[in-house]
Amino acid sequence: MSKKKIKGKRSPVFYFWIIFFSPVVLLFLLFFTINIGLWGFMPSFEELENPRSNLASEVYSADGVLLGTFYIHNRSNVNYEDISPQTVEALLAAEDIRFHYHSGVDIRSIFRVLFRNILGGQRSAGGGSTLSQQLAKNLFPRQDDPSLAQMVIIKLKEWVTAAKLERNYTKEEIIAMYLNTVDFGSHAFGIKSAAKTYFNTTPDSLKTEEAALLVGMLKAPSWYHPVRNSERAFQRRQVVLNQMARYEFITPEEFDSLSTIPLDMTNFQVQDQHTGLATYFREKLRKDLAEWSRTRTKPDGTNYNIYRDGLKIYTTIDSRMQQYAEEAVEEHLGGYLQPEFFRHWQGRTTAPFDTDLTPEEIDRIYNNAIRRSDRYTNMRLEGLSEDSIQKSFHTKVPMRVFSWEGEKDTVMTPMDSIRYYKHFLRTGMMAVEPQTGHVRAYVGGPNFKHFKFDHVTGSRRQVGSTFKPFLYTLAMQEGEFGPCTQVPNTPVSFRLDDGDTWTPKNASDRREGEMVTLQWALANSVNYISAFLMKRYSPLAVIKLARRMGITSHIDPVYAIALGTPDLSVYEMVGAKSSFVNKGVYIEPTFVTHIEDQNGNLVEAFSPHQEEAMSEETAYLMVELMKGVVESGTGTRLRFRYGFDHPIAGKTGTTQNNSDGWFIGMTPDLVAGVWVGAEDRGARFRELSLGQGANTALPIWAKFMQKVYDDEELEISKEDFEKPMRPIRFETDCSKVERQARPDDYFRDDPF
Repeated sequence: MSKKKIKGKRSPVFYFWIIFFSPVVLLFLLFFTINIGLWGFMPSFEELENPRSNLASEVYSADGVLLGTFYIHNRSNVNYEDISPQTVEALLAAEDIRFHYHSGVDIRSIFRVLFRNILGGQRSAGGGSTLSQQLAKNLFPRQDDPSLAQMVIIKLKEWVTAAKLERNYTKEEIIAMYLNTVDFGSHAFGIKSAAKTYFNTTPDSLKTEEAALLVGMLKAPSWYHPVRNSERAFQRRQVVLNQMARYEFITPEEFDSLSTIPLDMTNFQVQDQHTGLATYFREKLRKDLAEWSRTRTKPDGTNYNIYRDGLKIYTTIDSRMQQYAEEAVEEHLGGYLQPEFFRHWQGRTTAPFDTDLTPEEIDRIYNNAIRRSDRYTNMRLEGLSEDSIQKSFHTKVPMRVFSWEGEKDTVMTPMDSIRYYKHFLRTGMMAVEPQTGHVRAYVGGPNFKHFKFDHVTGSRRQVGSTFKPFLYTLAMQEGEFGPCTQVPNTPVSFRLDDGDTWTPKNASDRREGEMVTLQWALANSVNYISAFLMKRYSPLAVIKLARRMGITSHIDPVYAIALGTPDLSVYEMVGAKSSFVNKGVYIEPTFVTHIEDQNGNLVEAFSPHQEEAMSEETAYLMVELMKGVVESGTGTRLRFRYGFDHPIAGKTGTTQNNSDGWFIGMTPDLVAGVWVGAEDRGARFRELSLGQGANTALPIWAKFMQKVYDDEELEISKEDFEKPMRPIRFETDCSKVERQARPDDYFRDDPF
């Protein structure tokens, strides 16, 4: 009987190949479906070319120094060429020594993990993720708390993404991208921020031991933080250095030498809005640019975002001058004036308020301070009663308070802390290059962390005698007066709208009843002469001139402005006085020259507003007039105490009861203004010798300019101010002028 062939029966070889190829096909289908997104989000080619991430916008000084950043994540990108070779070597030695020999997924490392870490239980065998896989994870973060099955899919997706990255980027680009995206702790994302935060340097200048420390931190930034956990960080650095020696990036001798170097974290500083140079300026800029970004669109039609788009903002600030300005404030305000203020009020129950304020007025000041505090606002939002809030303000709590010697931990009631801070003097200072309007230095207060109110642009205080040059300018612009014109130093009265009369008084009786020159009168802030000039013109005429010189704040058109009653900002006053040095042309002080996007493309360039405020001759005459303040007037301490022996023009200002002290100083290349006072006008020195602008504000200007002149790289001129090309119609050397009139000649027919 013959055997019949059974229909449909497959040979064993067929099933063998089915079994053999099935895992391959299934694996192919799995990766294919992952790649096309059936298992969840996968980045497209465009997203790999331009991965979305929050890039900090960088703020640069005019001399190329990074002042700070605006960020959600403090991250800025650098190119591979900008990273030190030691950093790359440390990274490869510690994380992926076979980086240059795989294409995104290292099969050898995977099997090592499988057989040693998992099957063999040897937890020291290391991980299997390549740098490309870690980059994929950084660029496209995992979901929170994935299940085991989800974790498997996530790892496979990272493999696919890593392979795509390897196809789209060079090895060097992947290293740079990886170092740009990793978190180093302390709000430092990326190698550029990390180098600045931990060592105050740049990625291309990192030393081997510094690079090893930063790379070692990547395993667990908080656990290996070199400031909070220095011993762990040191041991982790040793591990990285050992790996570098193992793979011959450093010699055994270098390893032995580097291993003995202690951690040096003296330059560590968290990069936030409270630290670094120009903190007040950066906050002013942040607010301005946030408003700017609402009206500027990117090529894709969306608005720019200063916290995400990695803009490069190029400012007018000179980092050296900014440093000198901050040092000058600290040296005078912190080193002399504030201790003097504390001594001045020691033992007085109403301190720092004088007896001209009633107890009710002082209580009102403190109650207003309570209601403006964050503590009060938060407690109100929590629904607490007024009684509970008041009780909390009189209950002692631990706190950290400001002092010029550094922050101090203490225990006091919130009410006592309010009283404590009321004693601190504040300041505003700005320096401008008059020919360009570029703001070179900007100090808005003593310490941004503790005193956030900006006294350069945000504050308007009574300007005192620094307003008088506006009136003198008007007089000389009309051609009737020159610096050496003699006028009577006698009382002048004004009839007011209500029928009363007002007669300003001089601070002293020096040369009262004599004929004096305008130069002498301005140098000595003589009120009679200001009243005399106001009598000839009008408040509206003075205000109109001030507007052309950049003053935008409201000014009441009253006769009292002759004595400096308007409340103006440091920003306005410095910009206005720069017009004198700039031959009569007002240039609006500017903070930013241009902005670029993250790729270096110009987004916008800025040009300041300009206006001819006065003639060139008038501007020069006013400079000559204000030089007299320094030569023989209220600013003479610049000569005898601070040793300036070259041409300087300026004007001091002191307001009623010494609440506000001012000094505006001018040189051919730089105009700077300083205001000093307390938060409340009722807090002040009780004596003119202490509270006058020559004692409170002028020394800050002097110390700043001493440092500026000592820095020869800044090339600030000590020459005289440039004369106009045309001949000057008026005499400027007042020593040649003789008395040619009697005071009675001016008032014979005008008793008011």
